[in-house]
Order: sequence, then C-alpha cells, then structure tokens
Amino acid sequence: MREARLEVIDPLDRRVVPLNKDVFEIGRREGSDLRLADTDVSRNHAQILRDGGRFTLKDHASLHGTFVNGERTSGRVLEHGDRIQFGRNRAAEVVFRTDDVQTEQRTAAAGGDLRQIAMLLEKLRALGSGRVLDEVLALVLDSALDLTGADRGFIMLADADRRLEFKLARARGGVTLSGRTFETSRKIPEDVFATGRQAIVEDLLDAELAPLHTGTVALGIRHVLCTPLRLVHYVERPDEGNAERAGKQVIGVLYLDSRHRGMLGSASITSALETLGAEAALAIENARLYREALEKAKFEQELKVAAAFQQALLPASSRAGTFVTTAATSIPCRAIGGDFFDYAELPTGQFGFIVGDVTGKGAAAALLAAAMLGMFSAEARHRHSAASLITALNRGLFSRTIEARFLTAFYGMLGADGSLTYSNAGHNAPVLLTEAGMGRLEKGGVVLGVFEDAVFEQDVLALRPGDVIVAFSDGVTEARNQADEEFADERLVRVVAPLRGESPQAIVDAVAAAVRAFCQDATLVDDLTIVAVRYEG
Repeated sequence: MREARLEVIDPLDRRVVPLNKDVFEIGRREGSDLRLADTDVSRNHAQILRDGGRFTLKDHASLHGTFVNGERTSGRVLEHGDRIQFGRNRAAEVVFRTDDVQTEQRTAAAGGDLRQIAMLLEKLRALGSGRVLDEVLALVLDSALDLTGADRGFIMLADADRRLEFKLARARGGVTLSGRTFETSRKIPEDVFATGRQAIVEDLLDAELAPLHTGTVALGIRHVLCTPLRLVHYVERPDEGNAERAGKQVIGVLYLDSRHRGMLGSASITSALETLGAEAALAIENARLYREALEKAKFEQELKVAAAFQQALLPASSRAGTFVTTAATSIPCRAIGGDFFDYAELPTGQFGFIVGDVTGKGAAAALLAAAMLGMFSAEARHRHSAASLITALNRGLFSRTIEARFLTAFYGMLGADGSLTYSNAGHNAPVLLTEAGMGRLEKGGVVLGVFEDAVFEQDVLALRPGDVIVAFSDGVTEARNQADEEFADERLVRVVAPLRGESPQAIVDAVAAAVRAFCQDATLVDDLTIVAVRYEG
C-alpha cells in the first residue's frame, strides 16, 4: 500500500506525522490526529481520507479555511509536495509527502532544506510593517542566495502600470550589484511575471535556449530559477474570476542564477521557493504600504502647514474703520485653495478690497493665489484707479510666464464720501444692496492671464450709509447638493436681498449657512469665499 506522511513545520518544531489511518483528523481539539494549537484553526478543521493509494483532503466548513498551494479549497486529492495551510495565520507549514518519489538519502537532505526554509520563512514573518522596503528586499535576496547556493539574484517589482522595474541585485556575501553590472535577459522574468509560474532552466547552453539568452550565456550563466512574488489575499468567499481577491496577484519576480548546474540542490527547495515567493511578497507589500503611509502622513502634515500659512496670508476676516465695516470667510474644498481676498488702506484715504479666484484647485492654485496677494500688496498703494490696479495684476501675471493659469478678480476702492470705484476682471458680479434695491457690479474686462494687453474699464458709484457690497467666488453659486443641483445665482440673490440692514458678519454667516443647508452631506467641489463690505458714512 502506498505510504504517505505530513511534514509539519511550525515556528518552534519540525515533525513528521504518518498518515496511517483511513480517516485522519486535523484540528485544535485534543485527540486530533494532527493537533495545531493556533487560534485560526477550528476545533474540527479538516480531515484526510485514505482510499487505497489516494489521499483526499476535506475541509470541515472551517471559519478561516484550508489552503493548498495558496488556494482555498473545500476538498481535493493531494499530490506529493502539496503545501497545506490551515487558517489565515499559517502558523504551521504542512507538506504532503509520499514514498514513491523519495529515497532515504533525499529524505535526510530534504529535512535539512526544509529546516533552513522554515528559518527563512520565520525571518520574513517577523518583518513588521515598520521595516523599510530596501531592508526587506536585501533580506529576501540574501536569504534566497544562501538557501540555494546561487551566485547572483535580483528582484523586480511591478509599477502602477504593471511594468516590471528593477529594484535590487545582490551577489553572495551581501554584495549589492548595480543595474549596469547585472547583465541578464529580461525574457525569463517577463514570462514568469506574465504567467505567474516558476521557471527553472537547467542549462542555458541548451541548443534551443542559447539563442534567446546570448547576453546571459556570454557571462557564463548556466542555471536559472525565477519565482513569482505572489501576493495572497485571504478572503472568506473569493469572487469567481476575480484573480486579485482570490490570491492571484503577482507583484514582481525573484530571479536567481549560477555558473554551475544543479545550484538549487534538492527538489524540495525549488518547491518551497514558491512559498518563499508568497511570504516575500507579503513582506515587500507591507514595507511598501508602510513607506506610502509615511509619505502620505508627511504630505498631509505639509498640507496642514501650508494651509496655516495660507490663512495667515489673508487679512483678519472682520475689520471696522472710520467709514467701513467688513466681514469675510474663505473655505478651501481641499487643504489649500485658490481663492483669496485682501484689504488695503490707500494713501488717498480710500479703503481698497480685492476678491480673487484662481482656476483649478490644490497646491498650484494656492501658490498662484499667494503670489497675487503679494502683487496686490505691492501695487495697491501706487495705483490711483481700480482699472490700473487690475491692469498691473494682469501684466504681472504674464511677466512671471505662468502658462495656462488664469484668475478672476474684483477690486473696489471705497472713499469716506461714499464713492465706490471698481473694476471686475471676469469675476462673479458682486451684489450691491442699497435703499433703492439691489444691483450688480459687472463693469471691467476679461479674465486675468488671457491677454497681456487687455484693457479694463471701471465704474464709479455713490453709496449711502448702510449700503453693502457682497462679493463671492463661484464656489458659492456652483456648490452642488446630493441631487447634483447648483446653488445658483438666483438662490444667492434671494438670500442676501433682505439683509441690507444686517451687519457684514451676519450677511456672511447667512450666505454660508444657506450653502451648507443646500449641500447637506455633499462634498464641496470648489473653494468658497464670501466678503461683505458696508459703507458706514
């Protein structure tokens, strides 16, 4: 009768358990033929049924599953060399062996190989996610070289476009090789990555293979082994046809070669290297995720600092002067935004105020907004008309050769006598609330950054005490609710129309509250800025 056994390797021990019963029970409970004391293993986890020379593994509907060669199974006939894991933690590595392919001498050699592999796997499992990627790659390569006796090895990982990128090459003794000194054919690793199957080339000097690998053969390389780095995703019920969720995602390859034939030693090592590929892939992915998490945290911290600086560049939202009172708010839809506003006490005694909106969002828009604030501060005191200030900003934008960046702006100059001089460069027309009713401030010109020699007009109005200018960015009128409806200009007008007698802060708060109530849980899609300026007389 065909004899079989299980080679069990766990972190502290290695043992051989004969399959000498027709029904062989595996689980966590006492009395199991193979007892595995791991919390991921069910009390009655699985069994192996013997029928003559055939051995069938059956899962007892265990909670965390039974896996053969990395794939979850409810039942299958076992073949020599199959690797079995019980539960997701894989605390024990179980290998199914039969006597019909094993000699006594090879058994002893395989035992030594398996112990070596077990130690290697323990090293990889001990790697926490806090280890840097380069350190993990070096450990994987050095351990594989020591295990197999190969002369050289390298690891290639897939980039975002699923193209293999060379990451690290090492020679025995922990020597790092540069990409220029590590000459080899890409055909073997590309094929292994595409197919997900291990490749073993016994002799590159074979007449059929030599023409395909002339560069590698020229270096005297004879023997090649290339293993896929397969990232196993354990799921309770993998979707049919979903290769990534079912554990089929190959993230790269581990390549080894040697000038000597038979470098890999026993067949047990080549089989176990597939398991190494899965363990190495997990360690590499953890290190990569840790690095990405660090980079994300650093980026988010930088954004917080940038947001604080951007808010510091804006003036105090409220201001009360001898003849003017203001209030404002600016809310970026991301950490930083492209809206801006500013005030200026002019040499003429007038009060200047500007509201602007840079096209786009994020860091680039925020940097241009900061630059425009700087230009405004430098130019406002030297420009005696609204149109000349807008013209200066437009030319300053062109002088900095910033391509494909545009912005809208509204600039007003309010005097103690109530005279308002303004120019609107393509910006949403502010609302003017007066005793006589409501008007819009539209006169000006095109968007800044379109034409270098653009001409801008201005208008002059006479305000009475209590009149209010409500300026805003298009993030207000274009805010959308969950039904994808816009807040729209008409709704803004209905909100501000009855608010002439209110304070600027009350007007700003009312508009902001109306937008929030309209959008509810919908995410802001653009920066939102509201500025209210009231002439006090």
